[in-house]
Amino acid sequence: MSTQPPLVAILSGAGISTDSGIPDYRGPNGLWRRDPEAEKLVTYEFYMGDPDIRRRSWQMRRKNRTLAAQPNDAHRAVAELEKAGVPVRVITQNVDGLHQLAGMPDRKVLELHGTARKFVCTQCHARGPMEDALARVEAGEDDPACLVCGGILKSATVMFGERLDPVVLGEAVAITKNCQVFFAVGSSLQVQPAAGLAGLAADNGARLVIVNAEATPYDDQAAELVREPIGTALPRLLGELVP
Repeated sequence: MSTQPPLVAILSGAGISTDSGIPDYRGPNGLWRRDPEAEKLVTYEFYMGDPDIRRRSWQMRRKNRTLAAQPNDAHRAVAELEKAGVPVRVITQNVDGLHQLAGMPDRKVLELHGTARKFVCTQCHARGPMEDALARVEAGEDDPACLVCGGILKSATVMFGERLDPVVLGEAVAITKNCQVFFAVGSSLQVQPAAGLAGLAADNGARLVIVNAEATPYDDQAAELVREPIGTALPRLLGELVP
């Protein structure tokens, strides 16, 4: 009689993508520590109210390495676990789309903070590939407007001052409550409500494994703390779960 493999939930933060060349935000060399002004570029109130902020934001997106980044060994390990038949759900704080590029089915990835790979109109909610908007910036439009209604375009990410999509968050909570193993990978576990999922998992009986270079507020609830580099640690940990 075969036993059902455990439902594995993986909460991924910026630390899982640093090996792909995407800097984190809150680490010792993170963007917010190096340039506090940069936070304004991704704050909804400033973005909507100041055309200069929007122009600077578009230039930041144009220079951003996120869209050119490729998945690393950690992303691939998650996709391989899913391919091996283990029920896996990814809850990510990242906007880089690297889990899907590594092979995770889109429907099994919950993007809490949206995606940098699309743009959205703040007025009519039309969406499209970020490359299309960036091509317009490259062609000389410093603040491209929506081609449907003329509204302000932004990245389809959740900016500071915007709330998370309640449907996505609700799905994340349901998965967290029902999983048997919960990995928190490369996340400082300081930004709510995402951080609280680690505690929720532990409270509901899941084995909590925290893989992060620095201490987190949920370390005392973890069954296992792993401080070694994510690119080597996660493939090893997930490999142990393959039936």
